Amino acid sequence: MIRQEEVYRIGRIGKTHGVRGEVSFQFDDDIFDRVDADYLVLDVDSILVPFFMEEYRFKTDSTAIVKFCDIDTQERARELTGCDVYFPLSLVPDDEDAPLSLAILIGFDIVEARTGKTIGRIATIDDSTANVLFELKDGNLIPANDDLIDHIDQNRRQILMNLPEGLLNL
Repeated sequence: MIRQEEVYRIGRIGKTHGVRGEVSFQFDDDIFDRVDADYLVLDVDSILVPFFMEEYRFKTDSTAIVKFCDIDTQERARELTGCDVYFPLSLVPDDEDAPLSLAILIGFDIVEARTGKTIGRIATIDDSTANVLFELKDGNLIPANDDLIDHIDQNRRQILMNLPEGLLNL
């Protein structure tokens, strides 16, 4: 069984495309193409299910048309519309020099580097403006500024940050 902490959200299945069982896939992270993944994980009725890709092609820079194995009709494809799509963390390259996608950081804990105190867990990332923010589960907002980030530990799912005094009191 796939657990939520083993994956991170990369997009959502849109509407069906044609009659062969293809679906549109709106994605925030193209890691499925960069690491040549065989499958994606879909949230089907709150259960994380792997779906193997037969083929895909890019429609735009944020949309792909995907044909999953054993999904051969428009009716079967329609059952997948609206499903959130996740990528397995185990397939993410462990290359320190490779740039991390912001989406992979959801679920990471923010830890104050000086004190070792856990500030909170990232619920979402607001990248709608030039100043990207980590939104924590408790609603606090933390600037996702490179100057504040000391270290990202992918194995422990932690971001060590040097936060200015008083930031959490705003």
